[in-house]
Amino acid sequence: MNGTPLSGRRIVVCADDFGMDASVDLAILALAARKRVSAASCMTLGPSFGTYAGLLGDAGIETGLHVDFTAFFDTPAERPSLSVLIARSYAGLLDEAWIDARLARQFDAFEQAFGRPPAYVDGHQHVHQLPHIRTRLVALLARRYAHALPWLRSTRPAPLPGMPRPPRLKARVIAALGAAGLARLAHGHGMRTNARLLGVYGFEGGEQHYAALVRKWLRHAGDRDVLMCHPAVAPVADDPPGGQRVAEYRVLAGPAFSRWLDEEGVRVGPLA
Repeated sequence: MNGTPLSGRRIVVCADDFGMDASVDLAILALAARKRVSAASCMTLGPSFGTYAGLLGDAGIETGLHVDFTAFFDTPAERPSLSVLIARSYAGLLDEAWIDARLARQFDAFEQAFGRPPAYVDGHQHVHQLPHIRTRLVALLARRYAHALPWLRSTRPAPLPGMPRPPRLKARVIAALGAAGLARLAHGHGMRTNARLLGVYGFEGGEQHYAALVRKWLRHAGDRDVLMCHPAVAPVADDPPGGQRVAEYRVLAGPAFSRWLDEEGVRVGPLA
């Protein structure tokens, strides 16, 4: 197909989890320097965020807030699992004051680090789209950034013909947890979203498998899609993706990725 009939498409290649670990941060900074990513999503409560935020602020890419409700808490007892958070959100059992306080802490830390609002907002494990969390999040954005609204990451999946069934199914499950509800809420408040989300898979298979997936995502990418990634220069301790983060980094940093972009007629840039 080689990018035609969709040549000239611009996508956001977004690296998630900045601030989780130094090996993640260094990978994202290296990819930004090579212009392989155009956005980085920050976990402002993560242990390495304060160390490398200044470098990211000078990297020339969009910086966003990666809203976290499942990873970094003051004590382990406070941290809910993703399954518990989803169940409580759908049952209406999440305390609004707790949501608001957690959001405010993360937005405060972002502004303190960068001196500006986030260009966009998404969520670690896509929690930003869950019921009640999304309502409180959009209300905060409308109140706090009325004159410069960030865009929101939609998890709406692309059809991706020829993609293996497991990643296509996972993408549909993620979207079913809140993509439509978030889109209605965001657009009702005049907030932009990306068109579709690419990059969903099972975090396995090594470099060769990931490279094959990237080729398919680029081939079927549309204008204003987001291709999310989770790179690291070394494995992160106690991290489910394990060494797959390193595989992602090597594929994205390698010369083949740049060639694939040219072959498919895809440009990497900001959403705006």
